[in-house]
Amino acid sequence: MKGNDDFESVSWIAYMSNKVKSGGGINLAQGLPGFDPPGKLLQILHDISLDSIHQYPPGNGHPELVNQICNSYYYNKPLSQEEVLIVQGATEAISLVYTYMIHRFGNNWSSLAFDPVYESYKELPKIFDNEIIRVPFAKGGLIDKTELEKHISSKDVKLVFVNSPGNPYGKIWTKEEFEWLFFLADKYDFYILLDAVYKDLHFGDVPPYLPFELSRERLFYVNSFSKMLSVTGWRVGYLITEKSLMRDIRSIHDYTGLCAPSILQYAISDYLASSTYAKDYLQDIRQKLSDNYHFMQSELEKSGFNIEPAGGGYFVWCRLPENVGNGIEFSKQLYARQKVGVVPGIHFSSEAENWIRINIAKEKDELTEALYRIYTFLNRQDADMKS
Repeated sequence: MKGNDDFESVSWIAYMSNKVKSGGGINLAQGLPGFDPPGKLLQILHDISLDSIHQYPPGNGHPELVNQICNSYYYNKPLSQEEVLIVQGATEAISLVYTYMIHRFGNNWSSLAFDPVYESYKELPKIFDNEIIRVPFAKGGLIDKTELEKHISSKDVKLVFVNSPGNPYGKIWTKEEFEWLFFLADKYDFYILLDAVYKDLHFGDVPPYLPFELSRERLFYVNSFSKMLSVTGWRVGYLITEKSLMRDIRSIHDYTGLCAPSILQYAISDYLASSTYAKDYLQDIRQKLSDNYHFMQSELEKSGFNIEPAGGGYFVWCRLPENVGNGIEFSKQLYARQKVGVVPGIHFSSEAENWIRINIAKEKDELTEALYRIYTFLNRQDADMKS
């Protein structure tokens, strides 16, 4: 990937997003929310900015924030503060888990993710020179149990990445699917990393199932306030896992991330305490995302796009109409001619040459303008082909 006008050897999400940031336009490439954070949260941040809370917080996080997280995940038994670690966003949590796995098992093992694969899951193994196995979903987002077990049993898999709701494909895992995966984890001795950063951003009335009741000994649970509160630049996330695993992970965290910003932890904690854990804000954002998804699905299908059904998250995962080129050329030309940034699907899957990912976490008028530009681009491309 060489040349001034081609994708560079970096994240294509970052590449397309940086195109918009430097050249203007509508950024539907990066997972940036187009929604304002809660006004009350920003007021709290302003009000406490002169308080004496600008030095290192406790390594595992602001105690009250940790306690609020524990209380929000009460399933078959309560969480203890020893099972929770505040970190610098979900990305650091995922990196900490992977570093721990390398420390424990060395390099001669494999991780597994479900195709299309979010970039962190496939890039971390590359950094450590490890193998990443990609298992495609069956039709309709189902799990091919036979295919999954075959890969796990033959490749010495030690870590399985699960994203629910997913990115780029907004699949929500069912309880039955988790039960099967944890059955395999016990049978073949591996761990499961559940990335749930879109947990609160589901389209239906029922929240995604979380498998805490199935097993805590084999689960690394990752979440973040970035998407939940529309503060992706704050980088405040958290990791939940069993005490003995967490002790080793904390020792790594002490010498790598150390802590998330103190004042931001305090602001989030105060806001959650005063807003019933952001209940009203989340209800509003969920409704916007659901409306946006169904709006984009309907409009794009009119132009020949094929949309995969999603249960939550920020994205529409869609196959391009016929005869419009592949995802790379489409993404490049769409930005060059109409200043709309999207991500070519091949970034997430080698089988997604004719797919793209579109961010729907925007206000309706911005999505409407983006659709108009996409229509204009497709119509002009069609006219060029006929001339």
